[in-house]
Amino acid sequence: MKARIAVLSGDGIGPEVTYEAVQLLSRVGALYGHEFVCEEALIGGAAIDATGDPLPRATQAVVSRADAVVLGAVGGPKWGTGTVRPEQGLLGLRALLGTFANVRPVTVLPALAELSPVRADRLAGTDLLFVRELTGGAYFGAKSREQGHNGQGIVATDAMVYSEAEITRVVRMAARFARGRSGRLTSVDKANVLETSRLWREVTTRVMRDEFPDVAVEHVLVDSFSMLLIQRPTAYDVVVTENLFGDILTDEAAVLAGSIGLLPSASLGERADGSVVGLYEPIHGSAPDIAGQGKANPVGALLSVALMLRHSFGLEKAADAVEATVYGVLNAGARTADLTTNGAFTTAAFGQLVRDRLA
Repeated sequence: MKARIAVLSGDGIGPEVTYEAVQLLSRVGALYGHEFVCEEALIGGAAIDATGDPLPRATQAVVSRADAVVLGAVGGPKWGTGTVRPEQGLLGLRALLGTFANVRPVTVLPALAELSPVRADRLAGTDLLFVRELTGGAYFGAKSREQGHNGQGIVATDAMVYSEAEITRVVRMAARFARGRSGRLTSVDKANVLETSRLWREVTTRVMRDEFPDVAVEHVLVDSFSMLLIQRPTAYDVVVTENLFGDILTDEAAVLAGSIGLLPSASLGERADGSVVGLYEPIHGSAPDIAGQGKANPVGALLSVALMLRHSFGLEKAADAVEATVYGVLNAGARTADLTTNGAFTTAAFGQLVRDRLA
């Protein structure tokens, strides 16, 4: 198989961890007889510095002709929160690709339990899959800022908008994952307050009843779920929710794994011919405080390669091998300095160890 990969390293530690991901991909290709042709392009702060645009036309062209996209991280205090921001590049990228579902697995390794503030006995057996709607809701709704009246000062508005079609497609994807796992799906909303959540619950109930009667569905309010996620994480398997809630809950779930740097993600969409559009990235930020120091663990980026192999190319055997190797290296005690103060491995050394052990 031959595939073209767009590589968007981004900002901060993005280039360091993405380099290890690309090297791992090359190793997979050599071992399994595939050719991955990587083409680099700018995004985020690096793109603003070079072109003034967080998602330049040249990058859009590279992404549009790629079979899959690997992303590092975007943003940092250097670019502030002004009118042109690195994060706009990420939102624009998702819109360009039409990746409407963000899939984030959260696997807790016993060897890393000491990194989490949650008690080990509550963590044991935690294996979650979050499916977050990615192109709707408050992040993409109409925004305004205007002078208010009667002493209000400035009034800002972010519209949270969802359609039946947007909810249906992401719930269907989550239900397919649930069908292939435990047969249980948890839908998180705020239906006691928000009209968008009431629609979310109605559509979810209908889709599950009509199309997935073999999958059990549970509805949980987001404030309750945010507490229960820490109290009893093993009670859940596949979780589907809207954009804003999903952004917050998946970062909270990283506490269970021990570090946000350990988790991968796949942002998925569907082409007209039914093939998968995929954007793969670790869920951590750009961590500018440790950028260029070789302290960042590349685990999230390496595991994102496994998700790409599985979802974009159907290479299940290779994906399983990558995951088993990364987890094996972690279980053997390899740590970078961002995970523990005595972490002896640099970013590059950790990546090399994974490649050496991959078979």
